[in-house]
Formats: sequence, C-alpha cells, structure tokens
Amino acid sequence: EGREDLQVNRLETQIWIKPDTQKTDVDFSEILNAIQEIAKDVNIFFDELEGVNSPSKDDDSLLHHGNLTSTSDDASRLEVVGEEVPDKNKANGLYFRDGKCRIDYILVYRKSNPQTEKREVFERNIRAEGLQMEKESSLTNSDIIFVKLHAPWEVLGKYAELMNVRMPFRRKIYYLHRRYKFMNRIEKQISRFRGWLPRKPMKLDKETLPDLEENDCYTAPFSQQRIHHFIIHNKDTFFNNATRSRIVHHILQRVKYEEGKNKIGLNRLLSNGSYEAAFPLHEGSYRSKNSIRTHGAENHRHLLYECWASWGVWYKYQPLDLVRRYFGEKIGLYFAWLGWYTGMLFPAAFIGLFVFLYGVTTLNHCQVSKEVCQATDIIMCPICDKYCPFMRLSDSCVYAKVTHLFDNGATVFFAVFMAVWATVFLEFWKRRRAVIAYDWDLIDWEEEEEEIRPQFEAKYSKKERMNPISGKPEPYQAFADKCSRLIVSASGIFFMICVVIAAVFGIVIYRVVTVSTFAAFKWALIRNNSQVATTGTAVCINFCIIMLLNVLYEKVALFLTNLEQPRTESEWENSFTLKMFLFQFVNLNSSTFYIAFFLGRFTGHPGAYLRLINRWRLEECHPSGCLIDLCMQMGIIMVLKQTWNNFMELGYP
Repeated sequence: EGREDLQVNRLETQIWIKPDTQKTDVDFSEILNAIQEIAKDVNIFFDELEGVNSPSKDDDSLLHHGNLTSTSDDASRLEVVGEEVPDKNKANGLYFRDGKCRIDYILVYRKSNPQTEKREVFERNIRAEGLQMEKESSLTNSDIIFVKLHAPWEVLGKYAELMNVRMPFRRKIYYLHRRYKFMNRIEKQISRFRGWLPRKPMKLDKETLPDLEENDCYTAPFSQQRIHHFIIHNKDTFFNNATRSRIVHHILQRVKYEEGKNKIGLNRLLSNGSYEAAFPLHEGSYRSKNSIRTHGAENHRHLLYECWASWGVWYKYQPLDLVRRYFGEKIGLYFAWLGWYTGMLFPAAFIGLFVFLYGVTTLNHCQVSKEVCQATDIIMCPICDKYCPFMRLSDSCVYAKVTHLFDNGATVFFAVFMAVWATVFLEFWKRRRAVIAYDWDLIDWEEEEEEIRPQFEAKYSKKERMNPISGKPEPYQAFADKCSRLIVSASGIFFMICVVIAAVFGIVIYRVVTVSTFAAFKWALIRNNSQVATTGTAVCINFCIIMLLNVLYEKVALFLTNLEQPRTESEWENSFTLKMFLFQFVNLNSSTFYIAFFLGRFTGHPGAYLRLINRWRLEECHPSGCLIDLCMQMGIIMVLKQTWNNFMELGYP
C-alpha cells in the first residue's frame, strides 16, 4: 500500500525439525498446523505495530476487507464500532432517518409544480453521480417536499481531487532560534511584568474557549492515490461541512436536467421554478441552555455566535480561523478584509473629527465668515429670473459659518493625510493578506483551484483543444466569438453609463426649474431658503435614482457577464466586479463631480446669463460658496445609503 511507517522487506521463518531416531513416521499435518498458527500470530503483531506507529491515519482507511487478517474478537469489535450511531443524530435534523448519513445539501420543490419531468431527470442524474438522496414532506405544508442529499466518502474523494481541494497532510514544526541566557532572563522578566498587567480586552479568551485552537498543518491538493499521506482521523469529519457543501454544489451545477448544451445546472432549475430553494444546513442551534465556559460549545455555530456574532463581543478581534473553518476561505478572507478596513478607519475618523473640532474652535476667528456676516450693505442679484428677490450678502452668514466647519486651514492637512492613508491602507492590507494566506496555506490558491465553469463547458463542449499546461483536452472558445461578445458587453456598459449621465442631466434641469418654484412657496422658511430646499430635494431624488439604477444595472451586469461566457469562476467574478465598479463609480459620484467642479462655473454675469436650451438660467452657487451644496449632497446620500443597507442586512431579515 505504499506505507512508509513500517517497511517489512522479508520475513524469514526457519523451522528446524530434528528427526527422532526412535520414531520413523513423522506427522507433517501437525507441523503445518503449527506453522499456520505462527504465521497468524506474526500477522497480528505487525498489524498492531503498524497501527501504533501511524496514529494520524484513520482506522477505517487501514482496513482492506479483501485481505483482512485479524482475530474474530477484533473483527466483531470493529463491526460494533462501525454500527454504533448516536441517537441524537436522528433527532437533531442533520442526518438521514438512519442517523448515519449527514445531510450535505437541501433541495425544495412543490408537488403541484408542473416541472416534474425535469426534476426527475435531474434527480436521476444526481444519483448517477453517486449522491445519496432522501425525500421528506414538510410538517406544515404537505405540498412542500425537501430533498436531502448526502455525499459518501467515495464521491467526496473523487471530486475533491478534481477540484484540487487542499487538505491537511502534515503538521507544522517550528524551530526556535538559540538565545543567550541574558536574553532569556530579560524575556522572563518581561513576561512576569505582563502577567501583572490586565489582559487585553480586545483579545479572544482562548483559555475558556479551547476550540479556537486550530490544527496547525500544511495542506496539499487532495489525491486518492496519496491518501495515506493525509491526516485522516475520521472519514466522516475529514472534510468539514463547508467543503462538503461546496463539493455537492459543484456537482449540482454540472448535472443535466434535459437534453441540450444549455440544459444544465441547478441555477437554471431555480430560475424556471422547478425548485423553490437550495441551501446547505447549519451545524445545529446557535443557542444552548448551558454556558459555553462550563460545558463547552455545542457546535461550531454555537461557538461562532458566542465569540463573534453576539453583541457582547463587538469590541473583540474576530476569530478568523473559526469563520474560515465554518464558512470557507472565501468568506473568511472577506471578513478579514472587513475587520482590517474597519480598524484602519479609526485613525481617519480621529483626524477628521480633529479637523471638525478645529473648525468649531476657530469659528469666531474666521476672516471670511466675519466679512460675510458684516456685509449688510452689499446687495446680491437674484438667483433666478422669477420670484427670487434681491438679497443681502449678510443673509448667508449662517451658511458661511457652517462652511468653515468643513473647509478651514486644517482641511488641507486632512486631504494630504487621506491621500497617504489610502496608500498605507492598501499596502498594509497586502501584508496582512500575505500573512493570512500563509497561515491558511492559500499561496497560489487561485492557480491550483481554477476550474472551468459548467456553462462554459456546456457551450463549447464540441470545440476542444489541448491545454498546454495540463496536457488534457478542454473546451475552447474561438477568438472571433470572444471578441464579438466583448464588444456587445462593452456597448451595454457604455449605454448604461450614458443612462446615468442622462439622469444627472435631469437632476440639473430639476434644480434649475424648481429654484423659482421654491422662491414662490407659501411658507417663509422654504421661501427664504429656496436654494437649500432645491439642493435637499434634488439630493433625495438623486438617491432614489441611484438605488433604482443599482438594482437595474446589477441585473444588466449579470446578463452581460453571462453573455461573455468567461472560462473560469475567477474570470467571471473579475468581469462582473469591473462592470459593477465602473457603473457604481459613475452612478454615485457623477452628481458630486457636477457640484464640485461645474456648478456655478458657467453662469455668466448680470445681463448676459448663460441659459439651458435658451430658456432656463443655469444654477449658481450659494453666496457662501458651493461647499454647502457639496456637503449636503455627500451627507444625505451617505446617511440614506448606510441606513438603507443596514435595514436590508439587519432589519429586513
């Protein structure tokens, strides 16, 4: 079997039979029986010795039923252990009815749905792939059927090798540098001094939560031929739940439900209504009657809730190893970035607060706001042709003071600091990401984990060419076909950006038209602050347009990305991300750029005002400057957008 723990080259057994001169007939049958008993004892000895010398291997993986040599007691004991199933497995809803097969994925459909033939073909192909299936009707609605899927060990091993899933195969060994006695004494004194200090409040308490300790192992792409190299204590738990669900999801995305090159995958069945939903299960309840500090965690989900998702631990560092173990590397890296970004925002927020407080303290010493407030004799021209009265410059005193809070001498320092902060944030995140990639053994992960999308395989299955790296045939997309698809996609992106610019132009027309409307309003508060009211309502309308275009463009970006037929999942994600970034950058910042760089720059002068379509006079900045309009634009959009996002993430669920 290629085992390196114990190599037995040859077993030489020499049996010397001394002839008895007094006995002429030798009973060779008794001698042969004795030899068989000796050989049996030797086999048992080496089997036990091999099991002792290789503790990292799974006991089941060492059993080969074809040539098993063991005593009857040992065989019966192994059978009993294999058949023992905890009763709680049958009651916790995570296993099949037999309590042995763990549920790796759930499909949901309605019996009244007419897409019966597609489901039957799909489920028949699922069973052909080796997945086990069990159906159960809902307790509250008999029309709803749950299809429970389980991936046995053979299927997991086969697809883990195809998907290059990295699994632990050797524990890491750390070598400590030799230190001098003087340095050791200093380190002991420092550690003793640290023991007197209070513990870091943000650090996770690993003593009371021992499950936070991860197995520190090297990983390698799984291979069934080299299975003896991997650390397999138990086949049922060797692949964690996230990996099992990922493998089953990979299978479901490549199973056909009808004849045809595009009739493939679970996503299409979800979109056409054949299935109502598809999802993996959690590991159990996130709550427990017993305290986690006294009785331990019920499961990984309970542990994550107590040390990560609970409101009481909002100030502590994230248990990224636990997040990775439960949700996988991708979501683990996302929360690692999110935590790093949140932490790096603290110095930026502190400096921004300092700049604002500096503006508050120097408000009475600002020469510009003083001159504006004291200019009671300076008369300003009306800001619109109808209903807008002449106004004194001193009427803008409040807006001039508010402008100073955000635009003062320290703002230049804040701008330089944010430019440096953005660069430092990116470079330090690269270092942090490299550390995480090394700890999680994700170096060159994308190159090894690349797999062709099932939609690409189905579309170009008839055209194949040899991969120059792997030497295997794979689907091939012609250059002309790829270019034509990219041109259509780029045209769609350009069209949607033009839609955003047209929406901004509509907002500009709204601002120009409604200034005179608010100037003739019945309420004095709005009539006296018509320009601010115009800006506020325009920003709210702009926010609604931004959110609607976001929803629309996300669907357009999905359609265009699928139209391009990217070869791999990473290419699909990169293409989709680029489209969303370009659109959201234009969608969120176009109106802000207009206010910051174009508003009030092309208005003309009294007697020769520039007009839009020879009818409407272009909008001017407030007498105190355009910064108050810019602050309202950014403030309202950011506050409303954050409020909406938090409602959708926390309130709506």
